[in-house]
Amino acid sequence: MTHPKRPPIDSRWVLERKDFNGLFEALAGRGYAVIGPTVRDAAIVYEEIQSDQDLPEGWTDEQEAGRYRLKPRPDRKLFGYNVGPHSWKRWLNPPSVRLWRARREGGGFAVAPETERPPRVAFLGVRPCELRAIEIQDKVFMGGGYKDDIYKSRRDSLFIVAVQCGQAGGTCFCVSMKTGPKSNGGFDLALTEVLESGRHYFLLEVGTARGAEVAGEVACVPAGKHQRQAAEARVMEAVSQMGRTMDTSDLRGLFYRNAEHPRWEETAARCLLCANCTMACPTCFCTTVEDTTDLTGERAERRRTWDSCFSADFSYLHGGSVRFSPKSRYRQWITHKLAAWFDQFGTSGCVGCGRCITWCPAAIDITEEVRAIRKGDSGKKE
Repeated sequence: MTHPKRPPIDSRWVLERKDFNGLFEALAGRGYAVIGPTVRDAAIVYEEIQSDQDLPEGWTDEQEAGRYRLKPRPDRKLFGYNVGPHSWKRWLNPPSVRLWRARREGGGFAVAPETERPPRVAFLGVRPCELRAIEIQDKVFMGGGYKDDIYKSRRDSLFIVAVQCGQAGGTCFCVSMKTGPKSNGGFDLALTEVLESGRHYFLLEVGTARGAEVAGEVACVPAGKHQRQAAEARVMEAVSQMGRTMDTSDLRGLFYRNAEHPRWEETAARCLLCANCTMACPTCFCTTVEDTTDLTGERAERRRTWDSCFSADFSYLHGGSVRFSPKSRYRQWITHKLAAWFDQFGTSGCVGCGRCITWCPAAIDITEEVRAIRKGDSGKKE
């Protein structure tokens, strides 16, 4: 193996499995903490990892509505799974972050904004649907007149190593949402894992100048026609394995004209208002703020924490909650996700990852809900 000297953007290289840890070394050498998939608590989660030994080698997952099971694979793939309960928003938009601190001074308080600088982070193993989710959150937090400094500071220093999908899960429907199983941009580097004839390697795609610099420090050789075709074949396998589909035609109009559809009551009878779907979703971004004071009254702080439109307090105004019923809260969530999001951000808020289906304890399926609404569409043309 040779070390390429800063390969050009859009080039393709072959990285052998035995040389994979060189990617960790190159990222660490540039000061990045690597966040990637690992096995914990019978699930594949995203955490800080140190080497390829921390990756879920030889593990896969089975996913269906309300069901997730981890099981061994018959091979030694590093990325032979789909997506787990965590999403990357956990590091870009943390579940809890301090906004400011204050201390008593004389007859008032001195307020100090939070100035902690986030670490340089590299995401390893970002799926195409998750890349799209990050792009959507970029619009939410940086695309309008107000830029969220906390998100922006983390996003600006982020290095992304994507992984093109070679399989689909039982709740995946990224093909319907046009978000996968392959991404053609939005990453610094992208990997496609290939096992064939006893050989284990990765097709390495260079997406940015930063990615080229890192790739230049990793042992790899130019990809030939066969390696490119083998990688493309793995992606096509994932296309054929989609566990779910969703008809996305006129979703905005569909939900706006069916606010009183009887399906809302049926779904509400099952919904537990647990907010699992919003916590697992890679694009949901609702938050609240909490102020706390120490027992002496000398110090206080304000924190921003994740919230959910399924909680009673989320829509609380003076006198009570605007959306007090399970029906109204579930309708708010799915209508915002698939309809109002277009008005706000010019895109759907769903990327087809299937997490909300898998991690719903009542097995409520967003693709089934869309089909049910379409079946009784009040504005459907005969």
